[in-house]
Amino acid sequence: MSTKEAQETLVTIMHRWQKIEGASVGSTGKVFEKSNNPIVRTVMEIIQRDSMMHHRVQGMIADSLSVPTRAFSLTPDELGDVWGMIEKHLEIEKKTIDLAKEALATIKGKQMPIHEYLINYLLIDEEKHNKILDALEAIKKGMYPYA
Repeated sequence: MSTKEAQETLVTIMHRWQKIEGASVGSTGKVFEKSNNPIVRTVMEIIQRDSMMHHRVQGMIADSLSVPTRAFSLTPDELGDVWGMIEKHLEIEKKTIDLAKEALATIKGKQMPIHEYLINYLLIDEEKHNKILDALEAIKKGMYPYA
């Protein structure tokens, strides 16, 4: 498969994926409307917001390959201008991960399954943020091989 064919296939996949994410938003909305339980509603809202962001990112990917004015670009200067702030944010993320782990250790064996479930969600999400920023740093290192 040529690069051009791979790009076209990727655009098709992103559009199919967007439809599924749209269905996810609708599905979580139905559960949200049906339940008054704050835990169920919060979990559905989390998933719904994630699905909405996934839909947006999938659209960006598709547009970057099919709309010439939306091709991806990230210059060393653009990344360099904000890198100090991103490093500070990474430190914040690490603190939140530490607090989540501390909270889990505090309730370990205390028969608090819903609290543990929600704190684990927070930990997973904070770790995800950390991974996303670490991956951005890998892009930065590719731009600045001696950074």
